[in-house]
Formats: sequence, C-alpha cells, structure tokens
Amino acid sequence: MEVSNKYIVIKHHFEDVLKESDFEIKTETLDLSVEEGSDDMIVKNLYISIDPFQINRMKSFSASQDVISYSTRITPGTAIDGPGIGKVVASGNNKFVKGDLVLGVFTWAEYCLVKERTIMRKLEPSEFPLTYHLGVLGLGGMTAYVGFFELCKPKRGEKVFVSAACGSIGSLVGQYAKLFGCYVVGCVGSQNKVAFLKDKLGFDDAFNYKEEIDQSSTLRRYFSEGIDIYFDNVGGKMLEAVIDNMNTFGRVAVCGATSEYIDIRKRASLDLVNVIYKRITIQGFLTPDLMIHHFQNFMIKTSNYLRTGELQVTEDISLGIKSIPSAFVGLFNGSNIGKKIVKLVEEEE
Repeated sequence: MEVSNKYIVIKHHFEDVLKESDFEIKTETLDLSVEEGSDDMIVKNLYISIDPFQINRMKSFSASQDVISYSTRITPGTAIDGPGIGKVVASGNNKFVKGDLVLGVFTWAEYCLVKERTIMRKLEPSEFPLTYHLGVLGLGGMTAYVGFFELCKPKRGEKVFVSAACGSIGSLVGQYAKLFGCYVVGCVGSQNKVAFLKDKLGFDDAFNYKEEIDQSSTLRRYFSEGIDIYFDNVGGKMLEAVIDNMNTFGRVAVCGATSEYIDIRKRASLDLVNVIYKRITIQGFLTPDLMIHHFQNFMIKTSNYLRTGELQVTEDISLGIKSIPSAFVGLFNGSNIGKKIVKLVEEEE
C-alpha cells in the first residue's frame, strides 16, 4: 500500500533571522510495506515536539555551531528530524507490532520510515496524556529537573531567577523551585505572560524584560539581597546582568541561549572579575549526559506532583503539518506559552 506523505525541509542554511519562508512542505509517495525480519518500521506521526535547539542544526557552517549543534546538521531539501510520538503502522521488527505507540526521533512528516535505534521507548497506556511524554515527562521535564536539582543544588529559601520563564523548560524550573521552597522570579516578553507566571504557576514575581532599559538595575529591584541561582535559557545581556547581581557562591545552569541562537552579536561578555571573586559556578549541560542516573527519581517525583495537581502543565498545541514552520519560528518570537507541540492528526487512532 502506498500513501502520499508530506514532510518539512529547510530550503537553505541561514545566518540571519529565521522566517517561515525558509521552510518548504514537500510530498513523496511512501510504500507502507516493510520486509519481515528487518529492522524497518513505518510510523504514523501523531505529535511533533518543537524545540529551539534545532535552529543550530539549520545554520550556515561555522566551527562553533558544529560544537553546539547537539546532533548532525540538517541538509537542505531533506526531512528534518526531532522528538515525536507516533503509531506503528507496519513493522518488520518483532519487538514492535502494528498499533504500538512509540516515542522517538522521527522526521517532521506525516509518516516516516524508522529503525529501532531511533525509538527511545514504547509507550504503554498511562494515566497521563500522550503529549506529556514530549514535555513534562520527557526531555523538557528532565532538563528542568536535573538542571535545577543536580547542577544548581538548591537550598530552601534561596533566591532563584529563571529567564524565558513561560517556555517549556523555564515554566517547570520555576515550579520545581517553588515546590522546593525557594523564592522565584521569572522574566518573560509580555505582560500577559507576567500575569500567567504569578497567577497560574505561582511564581513570587515576574517582569517583562522588553519594558526594562537596564536589566541589571531591574534585577536589583526584584532581588535586593542578590541572586543565588540562575537558570539561563537565553544567554546574552541577561546573563551579564545576572552575574552583576549574583551572591557569593551563586550557581548558573546554562540550559539555552535563544537570544544568541538568532543573533550572534548578542553573545554574552561576562565580567570575569565578578565570577572569580564571587566564586560563581557557571555550567552548561546536555540532558542525555545526566538522564541515566536521574531518570527514575525524576519520573517518580514529577508523576506524583502531577497526580496531586502541584505541578501545572502548560502546552501550546498547533494542528497539522502545515503549522510546523510557524510553530518553530514562533519559538523565537516569544509567541508560545509552555511546551510547543504540533498535533498531526485530528484524533488519535
């Protein structure tokens, strides 16, 4: 059996601001049959995770970008791959059968041909929605959990600052910090988001960085006694301002640098004298490096928080493969609140 299969590509590598027109929707004819006993499977994608780190795989070549790309660069004209949830519709692999729900690295497409090595795990029936496995119970949730607890090593009552605090990771970090007993302030890009953090997610305070001229003085208003922990999702000038306001032995977990992803001129220039004399720890990390040691604790604690309603899940879901380019570009315009996901089918079959 053959189907018409739509998939998303980039037209070219780029350096400047990413636009929806940099993407293209292509169509191919895909045979849904696979050879029995092979490693091949056909997966029908149900949900695609939209993640900002992917932008580094789409840029024009530079040595630094190759270091930070997280995985291989994307070739223009070929399907983009990333985390997703799908249903097996044909399998030559005896470990998976038709109808299995799987979490893995799949192409941004309606259907994709995959190998067992691209599947992270089979998803069994659960009390939680499927989409949680792409966010709060997936890599995003794990990133927030290990970045905060293992790198920042919080103490109750400490002062925590989170940038991009309405994003998929920042929104969880702030909630973990509050549940642990910290004072938490987040920065976002609109007043609606400020209200969301305070009223919905329970942050102690929040501010709109777009309305502030001097970020360092802004932070002094919200942290009169200094910052103990900074969970950094943006890099750039905000990181510089935080270093000015950190306490002695402060800790910075560098999770992302979205301001630098889209404008190389915004790279942070740190006051190293401050870093030295305040004995500040600044550490970047990739979640897979830490997952094997902390995944079980993360799943147990986070699942319990979800059951009790102490942890709020925020998802921003678009519908249809045609919405993928706008969903991805929107990450860098600040249009999303919470985890950005594209749902590819009207109903789960």
